[in-house]
Amino acid sequence: MGIFERMEEEGHEQLLFLQENKTDLKAIIGVHDTTLGPALGGCRMLDYDSEEDAIEDVLRLSKGMTYKSAVAGEDFGGGKTVIWGDPEEHRTEGLFRALGRYVDAMGGRYYTGTDVGTKPEDFVLMRKETPYVGALPQEYGGGGDSSVPTAYGTYVGIKACCQYRYGDDDLSGRKVAVQGLGKVGLKLINHLLEDDVEIVAADVDEEKLAEARELGVETVKPEEIYDVDCDIFSPNALGAVINDDTVERLNCDIVAGSANNVLAEEKHGRMLADKGILYAPDFVINAGGMILVCDEMEPSGFDEDRTMKKTERIYDQLLSIFELAEDEDIPTQKAAKRVADRRMETMTVTGTISTSNKFF
Repeated sequence: MGIFERMEEEGHEQLLFLQENKTDLKAIIGVHDTTLGPALGGCRMLDYDSEEDAIEDVLRLSKGMTYKSAVAGEDFGGGKTVIWGDPEEHRTEGLFRALGRYVDAMGGRYYTGTDVGTKPEDFVLMRKETPYVGALPQEYGGGGDSSVPTAYGTYVGIKACCQYRYGDDDLSGRKVAVQGLGKVGLKLINHLLEDDVEIVAADVDEEKLAEARELGVETVKPEEIYDVDCDIFSPNALGAVINDDTVERLNCDIVAGSANNVLAEEKHGRMLADKGILYAPDFVINAGGMILVCDEMEPSGFDEDRTMKKTERIYDQLLSIFELAEDEDIPTQKAAKRVADRRMETMTVTGTISTSNKFF
């Protein structure tokens, strides 16, 4: 399928390819849907195996951000940036300032911030070129580490899953298999340990595994995490980890984690449901970081208490989605998208002008 065909099928508005030889910048910005407002989505930096992989990532992630914002009740659309490069080798001031100039040229159609492979300091550099960045350190007027509300929202979401699945959100004595010990994974583990949860964790980084073991967490090899007999499987690394192979290996009642695009394909949501596994849609449970960035853009400025209270709403949002999925006999991922689509349809019907018309 060609790029234009794929964009039409998925509803994308823009795909921008950026290259600057002197800074070694190779990046793609994807804008999915701006019905609710300007596109918003983080900037990911990975050493992709191919152009096709980078394009696939930016398309999937930007679409997910549209749904994330819509379900969370925020007035933003979905966007994403992917930088094709090794974060350890290609992260430079010149690269991020160049990217900032490209974002600035979009005139407020797209806002960005941290994601996998990027740091708040990168966006301090971008802020010198454009105001359209968020998740800045607190000393620069931002909300600080966006992984804090993301981890908290994931923890709250896990409690909601237990409430729906078991009739009780007390996590003590539960066993959770945590995949990924990055920005969010370790913070999530700390929340879970406070509730006396038994944890088994996996990561490809030995230093992170050592840090988890210091907390008393059992660790296993990355490929073994899918086979752990547990109550909850929590993916907190990269996407597409629920696929034809892994869905058959899971020994859990719940899948709930902070990773984006957890399902490799839509069919895997139905496969989880058919196995009796409750799935917390990723773009609902991991919305905390986006909520922080949206709060930075409030006229009154960032408010930490307001951000965390808005993040706590993930609990009730998930319960409503689970009930809708049960009532209509559809997978939870489809129910969550139905909630998002209904909100966007309502905004269109009531006369909201899409920002997609404002910058041409």
